[in-house]
Amino acid sequence: MPKLVKVYIQQVAIGFGLSAVFTGILVYFDVANLQRLLLGSNDGLLGLFLIFFFNGLVFAGVQFAIRIMRMGYEDEDDDDDDDRGMPIRGFDPVPVRISEK
Repeated sequence: MPKLVKVYIQQVAIGFGLSAVFTGILVYFDVANLQRLLLGSNDGLLGLFLIFFFNGLVFAGVQFAIRIMRMGYEDEDDDDDDDRGMPIRGFDPVPVRISEK
């Protein structure tokens, strides 16, 4: 299995794990009377699943995006080049005589 697919599956699992924790906190602390709505309705479990699933999609996407963007920085060493790859040079001031006419 390619490395990118392994990374994707790992990050999706982390994203859905974070979604489970987030959904549990939302229900436990009764944010916006969510606990009462979920427990008082016949379709409460469906609502709970949908909150978990859609937050999982968002968290998994963000988790994967962060991981991909950080992949380039893990292998690079710290150098003194700017983004274009050109070396940064320090210039010393040179005194210039100005003659008055």
